[in-house]
Amino acid sequence: MLRPPRIWISSATPRAGERVRVRAQVDHRMETGLRTDDGGKTILRNITNRFEATLAGQRLFLWSPEISVAQDPYIEFVFVARKSGTLNMVWTDDAGKTQTAARELKVG
Repeated sequence: MLRPPRIWISSATPRAGERVRVRAQVDHRMETGLRTDDGGKTILRNITNRFEATLAGQRLFLWSPEISVAQDPYIEFVFVARKSGTLNMVWTDDAGKTQTAARELKVG
């Protein structure tokens, strides 16, 4: 069973105009499609191919990694706090499965 994404935010209550740093990591095996199983059959590619972060419905960050990204990908991004809302993060893999995390941000 996968653990929920691990999220760290520099401040959940930033001042308007303050830079907010987000660190996030998700559990994912990241099959490249280049390996074979014990029977010699190719293991289908299944990587996390998209990460999107939104705040109050507005996109903050979009990342489309390729097969060279490591297992259990870690991402860090920074944005300027302008308004309060829910910070939503969504990871999507080649199989169409998603993992999500959300944190409330209150700009003071």
